[in-house]
Amino acid sequence: MPLFAHNKKDPPQHKHAYLSGNFAPIDQTLPLTPCTYEGTIPSELAGGEYVRNGGNPVKNEDLGRDAHWFDGDGMLSGVSFTRQSDGSVQPEFVNQYILTDIFLSTAASPRLRSPILPSIATLVNPLSSLVAIVLRILRTVVLVILSFLPGSTRAIKRISVANTSILYHDGRALATCESGPPMRIALPGLETIGWYDGNRAEGEPESHNKNDLSFSGNGLLGFLREWTTAHPKVDPITKEMMLFHSTFLPPYVQYSIISPTSARSETNKGIVQRPVPGITGAKMMHDFGVSLKHTIIMDLPLSLDPFNLAKNKPVIEYDATKPARFGVFPRHHPEQVKYFETTACCIFHTANAWDDFDASGQVETVHLLTCRLTSACLVFSAGNIAAPRPTNDTVKAVKKSMPFFSKYNADEQCLYEGAPGLESPSLEREPLIQITGNHQDDASYFGKQEDDDEETIEDDQCRLYHYAFSLKSSQITAQYALSGISFEFPSVHPEFDMQKARYVYGCTTSISSFNAALGRSVKIDALAKIDTKALIETGDRLTELGKLEPVTGCVDTRTVQEIADHPLQNDPIQIFRMPAGWYAQEPRFVPRKASPGQTSAEDDGFLLAYAFDESQLGPDGEVPSDEDATVRAKSELWIIDAKDMNTVVGRVALPQRVPYGLHGTWFPEENILGQKAVETVRSISEAKLKKDGSTWMKIRASIEGMLS
Repeated sequence: MPLFAHNKKDPPQHKHAYLSGNFAPIDQTLPLTPCTYEGTIPSELAGGEYVRNGGNPVKNEDLGRDAHWFDGDGMLSGVSFTRQSDGSVQPEFVNQYILTDIFLSTAASPRLRSPILPSIATLVNPLSSLVAIVLRILRTVVLVILSFLPGSTRAIKRISVANTSILYHDGRALATCESGPPMRIALPGLETIGWYDGNRAEGEPESHNKNDLSFSGNGLLGFLREWTTAHPKVDPITKEMMLFHSTFLPPYVQYSIISPTSARSETNKGIVQRPVPGITGAKMMHDFGVSLKHTIIMDLPLSLDPFNLAKNKPVIEYDATKPARFGVFPRHHPEQVKYFETTACCIFHTANAWDDFDASGQVETVHLLTCRLTSACLVFSAGNIAAPRPTNDTVKAVKKSMPFFSKYNADEQCLYEGAPGLESPSLEREPLIQITGNHQDDASYFGKQEDDDEETIEDDQCRLYHYAFSLKSSQITAQYALSGISFEFPSVHPEFDMQKARYVYGCTTSISSFNAALGRSVKIDALAKIDTKALIETGDRLTELGKLEPVTGCVDTRTVQEIADHPLQNDPIQIFRMPAGWYAQEPRFVPRKASPGQTSAEDDGFLLAYAFDESQLGPDGEVPSDEDATVRAKSELWIIDAKDMNTVVGRVALPQRVPYGLHGTWFPEENILGQKAVETVRSISEAKLKKDGSTWMKIRASIEGMLS
């Protein structure tokens, strides 16, 4: 049965793109449920669990409302590879809502037909009037106040929906989102324990050191102190967790390091909410980079500022005339931040960061691999909104700030080493590395050219970029794209995180532009593996020879189709294409265990990713009713060989579908067995209102009716 019954009386409405098909929220939650599978289950998965987070609005009757892919109550979907008494492994599926304050209050309000929080789409839509935005915000404020009245079992003290990512640190699985602190989750059943403040989580025993630092807030606006990045970083060696807190009030960005309990002492308590100087305004800051020695904060020209309303500007605004700034500082000393400035861009996810050392052992360069977007289109497209076109004034201002713009052509500057047919007579025609394969003489694969568009600021793209920040010269010594394919949701071998990992795995699409794919509801029809070592070596050589333009240069220009259909020998890019009609979600790497006395290659392992066959959709593009198990659409968890990027080792058939969501992670068995003690968990029974017929309850019912 569905967790909550929806209102069936209203006539059908046209569904928003991100509320339909396999983006539609799921009604059903299941405890750990045995699954069938084809192929084999690698022994490396035994006892572990793969869990993915994503938005799933519990109140969804108003299908014509504004909606955004990043909206919705957090829901976790997991597959636990449970050890059986006979030594076998049984995959078990489980999905549960994250019982945040917002969720429990929403579920306790039967009159509400849409979420409590305003949609991101409302805040970013250029067509949203100031009055409409203010009314949506006031609706949220009123509903939050109602949650504190008598009759409510759970007041909304934190507005996070915890719907973005999940990670493991110091004996806790933590679900994350920008608008609040992490929420602790119990593995493998995915029960909600409580908010985590950097010291302990609600529901845990009180046997902790109360003098330890925490980032809990006090006072009227104290909850803003708890807003935490959705992508904290955990050092694979020291087990420290780095995170930042970004709000719309000064000092705008603060920084914390949470040490593992075993490493804490009077001299090592970590740091909490230390200001990062130099940030002069509120930013939409989603991710950051962390190496073993340094942290990289990204001060990009994408603002998130409710005070913009007073200036008749959108709450979320991208200004392409302003630079992108990368603040690099020693891990424990944000006060020593050094900023590196370059052309405007948007970045939502970093892949990895690492340090290069000089002969004396000092860090001389900090490197960053990141998914760089050339516009803020993703913010709009993920809400099914047309992005505003740049004005002539904006184009002129950007050209003025880019001295190389007059000679810039996005594709013309994409050069893979050894590419034939380079037009410039000043460039050497001989390749530095011989390209082998069926098409080494086919110039159409490299150095493509298109007519320059006078209105183009920079080609609309989302690519894996390499930045190198020289601490000695205070210059950016490398900034170029490794590949021309669209690339997002990156990850590396977990043991090589914060170090010079060779391989980066992520999502791509056969659609030429990632933002174009987002515009039609993003669907991942291919996964990619990129050999960053090979491409960076080539990119650096081309840069030294003057063959690779800073910022706009690209090492390998081939498309997904070209790479998949005509792979090179020892190809630095490998593509796993989904079968026709199938779509994947973010993959996560699980390393293969090495034989005794041997070391496994970095890419020797498996990718785990949810997959969905859209032939299950009806003629109208919608999924069958989740209530009817006989026609219920179902997803699978695929286990893919990460070394050959071709073999599907195993396919776990799930009892229901998993909507296209955001980020997940792999929890090995030692994580699950090493969880800290729990005394209580949150319960769905907390969503039940008291039915006492009091005046307060009548007032509440009346107000909710008006705000439904």
